[in-house]
Amino acid sequence: MNQEVEKPESDILIAIKQIIASARAKSYRAINRFLLESYWQIGKLIVEDEQQGASRAAYGEKVLKNLAQALTQEFGKGFDVRNLNNMRAFYLAFPIWNAVRTELSWTHYRLLSRLETAEKRLYYIGQSVENGWNSRELERNIHTLYFERSLTEKSGQKEKEPTAEEIGQIGKSLIKDPYIFEFLGVPAGEKSTEKDVETALINHLQQFLLELGKGFAFVARQQHIVTDTSDFYIDLVFYNYHLKCFVLLDLKAGKLTHQDIGQMDMYVRMYEDLKKAPDDNPTIGIILCAEKDEAVVKYSVLSENEKLFASKYLVYLPKEEELKQLIEQDRQLFEMNRASLPKK
Repeated sequence: MNQEVEKPESDILIAIKQIIASARAKSYRAINRFLLESYWQIGKLIVEDEQQGASRAAYGEKVLKNLAQALTQEFGKGFDVRNLNNMRAFYLAFPIWNAVRTELSWTHYRLLSRLETAEKRLYYIGQSVENGWNSRELERNIHTLYFERSLTEKSGQKEKEPTAEEIGQIGKSLIKDPYIFEFLGVPAGEKSTEKDVETALINHLQQFLLELGKGFAFVARQQHIVTDTSDFYIDLVFYNYHLKCFVLLDLKAGKLTHQDIGQMDMYVRMYEDLKKAPDDNPTIGIILCAEKDEAVVKYSVLSENEKLFASKYLVYLPKEEELKQLIEQDRQLFEMNRASLPKK
């Protein structure tokens, strides 16, 4: 039986499809903007009416309930008491309309409005827009304390392109401690080998890149480096196009040792000599270990080398209080180690 050969699309068909796709995208953006603006205005009216003297509890029980019933009867779903409260929270979190980024959806803003500080809201808005996080990715990152796990101060402003001299300091803003790999599906307490973790991370590369942060592109697994006398294999290699540098990752299933640090220091030096292009910024090395030894961190080259980092990783999502405690411990140790360095 002869099979019909699928003909290539004509130029006019391709052009028409592009016009339709572009029109649909513009329509979605316009509808999303109008939706956000209407919800913001409703929230504003609710807050202004509330501020006329009614107590919050009484207002919530009576006025919002009556509003919800009338609006639902007139316009259908989307105007129950819960969503009216969401609109109220939206306005309170973003009282200036021009500060609202209409690239994000109402689902994004429902999540963002629950954050307790403007600093966090600005941070997550910037990350969501710049990295194209959908609402599910935003929710996951808020839940895993993405903001708190960064070791340096955050800003909602876009970073300028770094110079070679700034690469180490800016690199710190990309490092988290701990890293959370709950998407691997490994039960808490179950031991895994370095190879197991490495394989699982590659199998979940999209989620892994999300956890690493902005600007990361996968380069190689077990990259082979050859010298005059030996062969070496680097666990994972990435390129960060924001920092314009290679990022080497070495996985350690056990406790961090000074040998691990020496090995990564060697890998970074070798990569600088054998792989890095002249227009690339200095290479960064990150050791991901199941357990950190703070004495090893403090008294090794990690304390002075701005291109080497060690972070703990967890293959499960701990309870929020446990995670907050881990973050605070790491932050205190980071600040203590930084304070002990000689002033330049």
